[in-house]
Amino acid sequence: MTKDELQQQMIVAMKAKDKVRLSIIRQVMGEVKNIEVNERRDATEEDVNGMIKRLIKQTSETLEMSRQAGNNQERTDTLTEQVSILESLLPEQVSGDALVALIEQVIAETGASSRKDMGRVMGALTAATGGNFDKPAAAEEVGARLA
Repeated sequence: MTKDELQQQMIVAMKAKDKVRLSIIRQVMGEVKNIEVNERRDATEEDVNGMIKRLIKQTSETLEMSRQAGNNQERTDTLTEQVSILESLLPEQVSGDALVALIEQVIAETGASSRKDMGRVMGALTAATGGNFDKPAAAEEVGARLA
């Protein structure tokens, strides 16, 4: 997602009076602004997606702790909603048959033949998809093909 698309999402959330979505988008926008100020450059789409992934990880960890504590269901529900909103901001992940086809293509291109080549294949997958794929499923599939 680009910065402009994020701004459009923020406007939509404001008009819909969706406070949770608006707060999450503002949080992402603040982090993007920090990148622009600190590094004195415009934020790229990779920067925005990386920021969203980082926030998903942080919010998911907080959600897991909240579930373990089990004493505040309202907070757990809010965190669950925040994670789903953040995930909706990312482009759709490559998975299933499309991922299997991509794995076959990458193995053929890299000439991988053994488990020693798994890192090279996973690196090529990351480069081909921008890191936007189901990593555990891909690792399992690559491992099975390179046995």
